[in-house]
Amino acid sequence: MSKLLRSFSYAFAGIGAGIRTQANMRIHICAAIIVNAAGILVHLERFEWLVIILMQAAVMAAELVNTAVEHVVDLASPEQHPLAKAAKDTAAGAVLILAIAAVIIGLIVFVPHLWP
Repeated sequence: MSKLLRSFSYAFAGIGAGIRTQANMRIHICAAIIVNAAGILVHLERFEWLVIILMQAAVMAAELVNTAVEHVVDLASPEQHPLAKAAKDTAAGAVLILAIAAVIIGLIVFVPHLWP
């Protein structure tokens, strides 16, 4: 059982490190707080909450994976290399695609509540 608890502590440490060191992660958290407050104000339905929470979690998880990719690439290739740049740019692009999708989904969910 202690091994399981240790694995959770490592995971929470990773989340904390991402929040402390990654400006984009802090932006995602601020956006989530704003979206959640707006969701409370407009009385989102259960399914709308599920979609919003899933997208928030997906974007933040992708940001953490992007951070992990960046760290591993920096470790493997401390000097600049075109493949290292491609790996980092691709991981960042994945986060961007997901964040854009989250914004579009957010608009689909919220616009009918704001302009019925």
